[in-house]
Amino acid sequence: MVVFLQGCKLRCQYCHNPDTIDTQGGTEYNIEDLVQRALRMKSYFGDKGGVTVSGGEPLLQAKSLIPFFKRLKEEGIHTNIDTNGRLLNHPTTELLDKYADLVMLDIKHMNEEGFQKLAGAKNKETTFNFAKYREDSGKKMWLRYVLIPEITNTPELLHQLGNYFKDYKTIEKIELQPYHKLGIHKWEALGWDYELKDARENTQEEIDAAVAILNQYFKDVKAN
Repeated sequence: MVVFLQGCKLRCQYCHNPDTIDTQGGTEYNIEDLVQRALRMKSYFGDKGGVTVSGGEPLLQAKSLIPFFKRLKEEGIHTNIDTNGRLLNHPTTELLDKYADLVMLDIKHMNEEGFQKLAGAKNKETTFNFAKYREDSGKKMWLRYVLIPEITNTPELLHQLGNYFKDYKTIEKIELQPYHKLGIHKWEALGWDYELKDARENTQEEIDAAVAILNQYFKDVKAN
C-alpha cells in the first residue's frame, strides 16, 4: 500500500508527480482511517509487503507520520519511507530510529552542478548526510537512482555512485529507474514547462551497462 503525501521542496525536472509539489494541495486523511485501510489489505502484503509513504516528500510531514507508523507497527505492518533525504530534524530522526523499517533514498545526482540543475535546489550533501545517518543507525536502506542518458546515466557518474556507497553495510539494494516521459501530461495540465522534453529514453543496452557497472559495487542491483 502506497500513501502519496502532498508537498515537496524540490522541483525535479523528471518528476512524474508534479501535482504533489505544492505544499498547499492534497486531501486530509484521519490516521486511524489509513491504518484500517492498511489492515484490510494486510492479507495481500505477504512476507515482504507493507505500507510505503511517498510523495511529494513525506518527511515534510514527519511529525504526523510518527503516530501513523507507530500504529502500523502495533498492527505488525512493515513500514517504508520513499524520500529525497532533505530533512533530518528531530521528528524525522524519531521516525527513522523508532518506526521506519526501511528507507528508500533517492539519489538525484553525484555532483553539485548536476544536482542543482536537475532538482532545482542547492546542496546535494544534505541527502548524503541523511544516508550517513541511516547507515550509522544500522537500519535497512535502498538507494534509488533515475537513469537519464547523458545527464545521470554516464559511466563516470555511476562509478562515483558506486565508490561513494560501496562500504555502506545497510544498503540492501540499488533500484535504477529508467527515464520515461509518462508524467509530461501532468506538467502540461499545470501549465508548467517540461524542461526534459528533448531527453531520450535509455536503450536496453544502456540500462544493462548501468546495471553491470553498479554490480561491481553492490550485491543487488535492479532496473525497474
